[in-house]
Amino acid sequence: MIYITQLIYVKEGQKETFHQFEDVAIPIIAKYNGRLLLRVRPNGDSFIETAIDKPYEIHLVQFDSEQDLKNFMLDEDRKKFLHLKEQSIKSSVLYKGVKL
Repeated sequence: MIYITQLIYVKEGQKETFHQFEDVAIPIIAKYNGRLLLRVRPNGDSFIETAIDKPYEIHLVQFDSEQDLKNFMLDEDRKKFLHLKEQSIKSSVLYKGVKL
């Protein structure tokens, strides 16, 4: 199993565009032996302390293998909507790990 934690920073005024991309991308995860374990949109009170910018969303996703993750990233249907991601996301940070 491989776990992905992603911090997502959305451009000002682009939340709806980001949601359009997510509406396409999230269901595709399951096609590649993946599971969205957690999708959090924290508000200001959710942060106790931070040394980085506060993300718009935090995702925790599990894939059975590294190859499943790669296949998801290369999915042709997902790629058709990458322009929405590029238009709406200012930046993202992706952490890959395994369960200990």
